[in-house]
Amino acid sequence: MVPVEVLGDEQWLRRVEAVTDATLSRLDVADLFDELLDRVRELLQVDTAAILLLDVRAQQLVATAARGLEEEVRQGFRISVGRGFAGRIALTRQPVIVEDVTSEKVVNPVLLQTGVRSLLGVPITARGELVGVLHVGTLTPRRFTPDDLRLLELVADRVSLASLARANTLDHTAALALQRSLIPTELPNVPGLEMAGRYIPGHASGVGGDWYDVFTLPSGWLGVVVGDVSGHGLQSAVVMGRIRSALRAYALICDDPAEALTLLDRKVVHFEAGSLTTALYAMISPDNSTVHVSLAGHPRPVLAAHDRPNTVLPVHIDPPLGTGRQRPQRHTTTIEFPPGAVLVTYTDGLIERRGELFDTGLARLTGAVPLAPVDTVATTVMATLDVERPADDIALLALRRLS
Repeated sequence: MVPVEVLGDEQWLRRVEAVTDATLSRLDVADLFDELLDRVRELLQVDTAAILLLDVRAQQLVATAARGLEEEVRQGFRISVGRGFAGRIALTRQPVIVEDVTSEKVVNPVLLQTGVRSLLGVPITARGELVGVLHVGTLTPRRFTPDDLRLLELVADRVSLASLARANTLDHTAALALQRSLIPTELPNVPGLEMAGRYIPGHASGVGGDWYDVFTLPSGWLGVVVGDVSGHGLQSAVVMGRIRSALRAYALICDDPAEALTLLDRKVVHFEAGSLTTALYAMISPDNSTVHVSLAGHPRPVLAAHDRPNTVLPVHIDPPLGTGRQRPQRHTTTIEFPPGAVLVTYTDGLIERRGELFDTGLARLTGAVPLAPVDTVATTVMATLDVERPADDIALLALRRLS
């Protein structure tokens, strides 16, 4: 056995400084993992070091970074919680030392093929939850000391912080990809209509539950949707995606917007409990002259037309989706859409301001809608309502019937 090394206070402090160095924070997560493993190999004078992170759904540890065991990462090695050396650490959330590695104590073939003789491993935890396992090994027999264990636990704490940042980054990337896939960058080309949409997140994550959607129906009618799922972030975007898809499905079997929203309400109450959603669903006739509109807790659209003042349309507002109350009778309002007119639909983030009456923001929007091409409409409305730093998500969809 390698003799136990007794560390003085000064030598211990130098080791601690090496793994808590502030400059490590400037590295991205992958580089930080590699740098920490390089430093721990040098400080503990070990031959191998590895980080395995927990796949929560599979309840397996996944080899994520390694030094001296790179093949483990290349093979995407996985080990179930409870199995083998690393699995036992994950299960008990306690350090484990193996002074004499055998096939009975270790199930990872890479460790056995590499010839590792002694192992020290510790759990990686964050906020009381298991994140993964960090372990080091030597190719000669080694008796690890309490100082070795303390240092490895310090490194595990640093890894846990980095893994949280990694998870947040992955969630954010996934959320942005989801949001981009659900909010159309190009709207359908419909003869006789112009359309323009805008989406502005009101949260630092850049992701929320607001959306707009336009789709043609087999009947020749055009479906128009603007909706707002409560909350922000990935969860709201996921719920929004499910609600958006469900409404598209109901639109195929319902010729009445109120009927489609009634079915959607049942779906939200049953499958999306706790997710309050407002929505506007409109159907525009094949000749573009008529719009059938139903509102579920959603603000009324604004119509600008020739020879009349801009108007907030007198559409009945039914309860939002997902309230769980007795099923309400929903209403559809039919409105005329004259040639040259502009219809503006939106979510409440466009007009609501802290300390200001809702009607004040609605009046500001109503006065801001010009009779102009829809891109000009969207740009003018956004500029007039000053939405550069919104407190809430904003979705805007403007439609213009061509003369």
